Amino acid sequence: MIVTKRANDPVWTNIYAYAQLPSELRRLDEIAHNLWWVWTPKAQNLFRRISPELWESTEGNPVTLTRLLSEEEMDALVADKDFMAQLDEVYADFRAYMSEPADAVRPSVAYFSMEYGLTNILKIYSGGLGVLAGDYLKEASDSNVRLTAVGFLYRYGYFTQSLSPEGQQQADYEAQDFTQLPIEQVFEADGQTPLILEVPYANHTVFCHVWKVNVGRINLYLLDTDIPQNSEWDRPITHKLYGGDWEHRMKQEYLLGLGGVLLLKRLGISKDVYHMNEGHAAFMSVQRLLDYVEGEHLPFDEALELVRASSIYTCHTPVPAGHDYFDEELLGKYLGHLPARLGISWHDFVSLGREHPESNEKFSMSVFALNTCQEANGVSLLHGRVSQEMFAPVWKGFFPEELHVGYVTNGVHLPTWASAEWQELYTKHFGKDFLKHQTKEETWAKIQQLPNETIWETHQTIKLRLIDHIRTFYGEKWLRNSGNPETTVSVLEGINPNALLIGFGRRFATYKRAHLLFTDLERLERIVNNPKYPVQFLFTGKAHPADGGGQGLIKYILEISRRPEFLGKIIFLENYDMRLASKLIAGVDIWMNTPTRPLEASGTSGEKAEMNGVLNLSVLDGWWYEGYRKGAGWALTDKRTFADQSLQDKLDATTIYDLLEKEIVPLYFQRDGKPYSDGWVQTMKNSMNFIAPHYTMRRMMDDYFDRFYTKLAERSARLHADSNRIARELTEWKRATAEAWDTLQVISVEGSESAAYLSNERHTGDEETLRLVLHKGALTADLDVELVDAREEANGALRFVAKTPLKLVERDGSREVYELRFKQARPGHYKRALRIVPTHPELPHRMDFALVRWVALQ
Repeated sequence: MIVTKRANDPVWTNIYAYAQLPSELRRLDEIAHNLWWVWTPKAQNLFRRISPELWESTEGNPVTLTRLLSEEEMDALVADKDFMAQLDEVYADFRAYMSEPADAVRPSVAYFSMEYGLTNILKIYSGGLGVLAGDYLKEASDSNVRLTAVGFLYRYGYFTQSLSPEGQQQADYEAQDFTQLPIEQVFEADGQTPLILEVPYANHTVFCHVWKVNVGRINLYLLDTDIPQNSEWDRPITHKLYGGDWEHRMKQEYLLGLGGVLLLKRLGISKDVYHMNEGHAAFMSVQRLLDYVEGEHLPFDEALELVRASSIYTCHTPVPAGHDYFDEELLGKYLGHLPARLGISWHDFVSLGREHPESNEKFSMSVFALNTCQEANGVSLLHGRVSQEMFAPVWKGFFPEELHVGYVTNGVHLPTWASAEWQELYTKHFGKDFLKHQTKEETWAKIQQLPNETIWETHQTIKLRLIDHIRTFYGEKWLRNSGNPETTVSVLEGINPNALLIGFGRRFATYKRAHLLFTDLERLERIVNNPKYPVQFLFTGKAHPADGGGQGLIKYILEISRRPEFLGKIIFLENYDMRLASKLIAGVDIWMNTPTRPLEASGTSGEKAEMNGVLNLSVLDGWWYEGYRKGAGWALTDKRTFADQSLQDKLDATTIYDLLEKEIVPLYFQRDGKPYSDGWVQTMKNSMNFIAPHYTMRRMMDDYFDRFYTKLAERSARLHADSNRIARELTEWKRATAEAWDTLQVISVEGSESAAYLSNERHTGDEETLRLVLHKGALTADLDVELVDAREEANGALRFVAKTPLKLVERDGSREVYELRFKQARPGHYKRALRIVPTHPELPHRMDFALVRWVALQ
């Protein structure tokens, strides 16, 4: 029999055919490869005009859009005089923006972060931390700051969320096609050979391609290990964001810190200030220390002075469990070879990452960051205080309130998050230079003079666009997953533009309490099913793939949303990303946030709502703790009533129901024959006038320079001057002081010889004299001696009350006498003691050299 069927398997060759833009349109490609278009509505409108269908299908990716154009479409664009005129105008704006010289007065900054949320099409972010970092780069560009950023180009990034018919979250990791992204590969000087960065690990080398993202005037450099030169163990280092085990996390943080600094050196980039955005980047200090020790032959302690003087660490996490800790064995596997190169012992190195250096604690990236950075900050006023409490064990002898840990409250990049309609209104009524004055209340005060109808119509336009997006983008997906198409159609058609629309979009961690609204389902049913006053809720958010509790919350909300009484009244929108966020946050009437106090470090989604006149209903936590204004939104108190969290949840839920039923819903529907409520619009105006200007990224950027960057740069320059003279002298002073510290002896403590003094009793107004006699031994450092009062709380913790300095009144060789005359000012029960610390004019703060001697009064 003749064989009539035979075929070998094909071997396919991938061919990518891209449109070759004619010379008249090549400016489109230049604009597409600079993320300036992300926050420029005119540029987005230009790309959308090319093909609205392609713009939507590519999720707003201008690189892909322009590459898919046919010759006929390109010829038509060139022949379209209106389009070419629009292109001329947008390109002229772009070139004018790019040609402005950088601010040469403010210090230059190197910024390191594990993630950046710049646009939904560049999937190198997971949530709020990344979006904040992306906004920071955009504002650095707008403010013309000399900033360079470093991160990773993830092959898969963070996951895409889908939901099973049963409501189970499914995490899909989709590979990014780098050729379709608005990025550029970095080449050697010949322009042909890809630059390969070699990063030495303990016993092998990891190789990286380098990519550049043009963020307006700012360069963001991204490392990529998914290249053939690496082994199968190293290629995945930059595959996923926050994926893998602790060893994978170690490899990532090693690469970001040491590799990032090596990259800047390779590119010839040196900055005045080095900023760690979270502890993930703390190992940048290790490479900088190596550069001083091996490159400039400096002793380790002198190198540490120089590194610290130019470094700042920003903490975004309010609880210790949210920080990275590594076992000493794992740390040794990757960094064990480095202490010898630094000229220190392994113990000394590990101690830099431990609250208690003599313990066997795990190595904390946050503690290491604190010990290698002069400055540290939280991301809101309240989080700054929480961070002081959290980090207090690092500096024993000082109370949390005394620590140098400061804060800069997060902000949002207004041009990114304010809808095009609002930006147009702001420019028209606030002035064409509005963005230059966006942080001033008097600029926003002009909103009060606008007709209520104008405000309402602007908001309704955006709200209708959100509803249309839900119907078109989610409709087909819901129909596929639904066993009942009629139900899906009913839900889609039931989204009511006249209803009070309340949005909730968060990472689904349990402390964010997405479940709070569902504490009393009967009461909730009455609220959403009032035919006269319709109310609807839109929920969205992802849970980490390893967070079973968060995933359970999503499933729970979906189950409730499918109950007949809540169908179409509570809707869950899957795959929360920047694109959905921009539509949702601007289109709802209220943005709701219900975290467990004080676990919201800052939060920025509510700030984005402010830029669009959307009102906030939130717990007084994070940014809202300082942002809330009466008559401009609603707040749940920051006071805790119950120790039992379940009881506190019930109380907070009742408060939300009360606010909705008694204040929010009545105000929204108090129309008086109009299509809107004057009272509601006035609340919108108050919110925009009195809150919005204080929570822009421009204000946040200015705060970093005013509170930290300028101070760091000036001190760093002083320490570097004259061949590091001050750094060298300060190092020697610290060494001598530390070695002689134990020779300090207390000879006597003398107080008022009264019965009250001897019995520890006082009366307000009593005059006292306190006299301390010291023998300094070999110690030559000047001393600060102070009387410290503290109050013991119910849990046994001591709370700082006051400190009063004693005056040096006698000196005879190494004998010194300090004296204080004072009146008892406050009634109450106090703990009182004397504290002695060494002082030097070049110390930036006391925590920089935290030697403390406590002395009892009796």
